[in-house]
Amino acid sequence: MRKKITKVVKMELPGGDAHPGPKLASAGVNMAKFCTDFNAKTGDRRGQVVPVIITAYEDKSYDFVIKTTPVAPLILKAAGIDKGAGNQKTIAGKITKAQLREIAEYKLPDLNTEDVEAAEKIVAGTCKQMGIAIVD
Repeated sequence: MRKKITKVVKMELPGGDAHPGPKLASAGVNMAKFCTDFNAKTGDRRGQVVPVIITAYEDKSYDFVIKTTPVAPLILKAAGIDKGAGNQKTIAGKITKAQLREIAEYKLPDLNTEDVEAAEKIVAGTCKQMGIAIVD
């Protein structure tokens, strides 16, 4: 018999450093156990934002799926800056095509494409919105 799902929550938590709080309380799961499990699985991603989808069941058990880090923080890290431009006409930083490809390959499992070139275009679009130039 399948478990009855009570709630599905999408959130972004710090890798390897999640702790109980109001954000997790909304998921309706045992926060201490979730934090222990999540921190064990994401310990190698400390300092990164880690998206997670938590499925809570009626019997207070849960499953969670860890996603890849969002594109924007990866671009900012590659460009060596803290913040993108206020508008896309201002150049806030630069990344190389090699860095663009590396980010696209990392994000490929979570994008709606299986083609690296298409993934590069998706990441390049984010770069454009952030005011990040792509150089050779």
